[in-house]
Amino acid sequence: MLTWVDGRPAELLSVRDRGLAYGDGLFETIAVRSGEPRLLERHLTRLAGGCARLSIPLELEQVRAELLAFAAAIGEGVAKLILTRGDGLRGYAPPMPAQPRRILQAAPVPAYPAANTCEGVRLYPCSTRLAEQPLLAGLKHLNRLEQVMARAEWSDAACAEGLMRDTQGRVVEGVYSNLFLVSNGLLITPALTRCGVAGVMRAELLACAAEQDVPHEVRDVSFDELLAADEVLLCNSQYGIWPVRALAAHDWPVGPLTRKLQGFVGHLAGC
Repeated sequence: MLTWVDGRPAELLSVRDRGLAYGDGLFETIAVRSGEPRLLERHLTRLAGGCARLSIPLELEQVRAELLAFAAAIGEGVAKLILTRGDGLRGYAPPMPAQPRRILQAAPVPAYPAANTCEGVRLYPCSTRLAEQPLLAGLKHLNRLEQVMARAEWSDAACAEGLMRDTQGRVVEGVYSNLFLVSNGLLITPALTRCGVAGVMRAELLACAAEQDVPHEVRDVSFDELLAADEVLLCNSQYGIWPVRALAAHDWPVGPLTRKLQGFVGHLAGC
């Protein structure tokens, strides 16, 4: 597996890296097709916003150049970018000045079943709840233990994803996906002001909805509202859009708006 550290092929990493010690950093998981990183500008925009909120210095053009070169080197697959605050001494206080570290890792194209896109998927109702952390909400930071615990809840291959809610029971997202629902022609996605990850495909779907005059809202979603929805779908930069057909004993059809949105964005994930 090809790995670059600070722009050069490498296999070793300092044990003093704050990403390892404290999860002090961010990451982006980018689909690469024909040597090109998909949705690159949305990934870079999210990364820059996260660095600003965490006060991690970012040389954006350097990161862009490295991502383009790395994508060209791997051709087809996934490029995972990890940006940490760099090395530090013992203790939480961040080094001043920080010297961020850039890690790029290559992986093969994910082998998701075609049926997930065509026929839809079943969700597992995770009992793990997302803590409300407005300071970190929306960021793709390196602290992912809630998702690790949620994903460990099921091993049944019949469930392709899990549903995650916050501590008040509000619907938030999938374990590694964002969630939308359709009610009376209105496209709705949960607000991510308390917790959750603001995915790049979620942003793309919202932009497509605006361009195509599809009525849409970003707001809190209750579990009962989810169950009463006409359509439910998941999105992710690696697979595009999966219709959701079931959650426990509840079923949904694969609806017309879901199919329309798949047509708009499917190519962006290399589907």
